[in-house]
Amino acid sequence: MAKRNNDHLPISDILKEFVDTNNLQTGLDKVNVREAWAKMMGKGVNNYTTQIQLERDTLFVQLSSSVLREELSYGKEKIISMLNEALGKELIKKIVLR
Repeated sequence: MAKRNNDHLPISDILKEFVDTNNLQTGLDKVNVREAWAKMMGKGVNNYTTQIQLERDTLFVQLSSSVLREELSYGKEKIISMLNEALGKELIKKIVLR
């Protein structure tokens, strides 16, 4: 195996370069959004969440409870800001509750 001259690079820089080189950030963002939703919304909402999908800057959330969907629709802006804060970047601009 060839020896490289990157003995002193932090692993975080190496992983970031790997993600950028292989265009993996979009997939990681989708996973991170699902994890942030589960963490921020709690067990009660997660029990009724059937699907979470990130398409560009829109988050599609499918819920099995129409009552919960109506309740969450009143706080869409707050949910967006909480999720973006948890993700550490402005990734979500719109939420569609189904």
